[in-house]
Amino acid sequence: MIFNRQQQRLLLEGKEYTFEDISQFIAGGAEAHSPAMWDLYLFLNEWFNDSPVITVHTSGSTGTPKELVVRKDQMMQSACLTCEFLDLKKGESALLCMNLRYIGAMMVVVRSLVAGLNLIVRPASGHPLAEIKEPLRFAAMVPLQVYNTLQLPEEKERLEQTDILIIGGGAIDETLEAEIKHLPTAVYSTYGMTETLSHIALRRLNGVSASEHYYPFPSVKLSLSAENTLVIDAPLVCDETLQTNDIARIYPDGSFMILGRKDNVINSGGVKIQAEEIEKLLRPFIPVPFVITSVPDPRLGQAVTLLLEDQPDTEETGNRLQYIENKLQEILEPYYRPKHILTTDYIPQTGNGKINRIECRNLAKQLLTTFLPSHPHT
Repeated sequence: MIFNRQQQRLLLEGKEYTFEDISQFIAGGAEAHSPAMWDLYLFLNEWFNDSPVITVHTSGSTGTPKELVVRKDQMMQSACLTCEFLDLKKGESALLCMNLRYIGAMMVVVRSLVAGLNLIVRPASGHPLAEIKEPLRFAAMVPLQVYNTLQLPEEKERLEQTDILIIGGGAIDETLEAEIKHLPTAVYSTYGMTETLSHIALRRLNGVSASEHYYPFPSVKLSLSAENTLVIDAPLVCDETLQTNDIARIYPDGSFMILGRKDNVINSGGVKIQAEEIEKLLRPFIPVPFVITSVPDPRLGQAVTLLLEDQPDTEETGNRLQYIENKLQEILEPYYRPKHILTTDYIPQTGNGKINRIECRNLAKQLLTTFLPSHPHT
């Protein structure tokens, strides 16, 4: 592992480049390069400058997006933890196919610099393997990219030729996880956030080591707050103990499960309902994108609300709504059933594809007051 930034070289599709090479590319202007390559060169220009820190952006999935200033030496420590865990070696290929505005993509580049991986660059798109010709050793994607890849036989075949895939940046639903179980690729779900400089724990999704539990890196210590939210002590990548909003369960072997976010607890008539748990129960039965959210209610405080991405006032939507209503009655206890079902043409998302929970609440409130009648339930 190379921790001295002055000694690091970018191995890009088999050819080695120095910081001076990168500087020359930038001096030539953006017009001479693809947008994906230009973003890479701009990041590397920041990486190799004299500053010990770099600015990263949070996704804003649970609040206002913000900038964080993080230390480059801690980013390298994070890269080392992942490369050692996955046994990534010098010269092996690593695919960069995510937006370099966010920490997940930045860490793919840093892992390449620290471990000497051969970086393969493709645009941040829904089909990252569309133009990949050679087998890959390592790739990192968001769930939507994996889902899209599995829909096309030629792209699915390329994924099957990839040795290791890590998935981050959003929840992996049961349907996608079921498809992943059949892949020969070693696939992991990651747990972490911008503040932990990518992930601090991994969960194997397929093979004999598949598990519902995340396993933290050895240097990471975990505990629970009084509210059962996860507390992270990861001294190699974060100077301070991190209080998360993730409600978790920790097991005797040190592994853990995430049950949902404290922010997403809906207090409806004194009953606390975890939005993610209801979504998990409904996902096999709802064929369109959806989210469980809430709207203010004078009697309950908050009313559980199902927000569907669908076209209103069509016969197909009407039939679907009736089917969904029947399923709600069948599988959910009365307190947990949505009191409103609202349709929208788009479920709000953040810049990197996560559900924007705050915007979903705002949208549901707006729809309820603007487009009555909705589909109320008691």
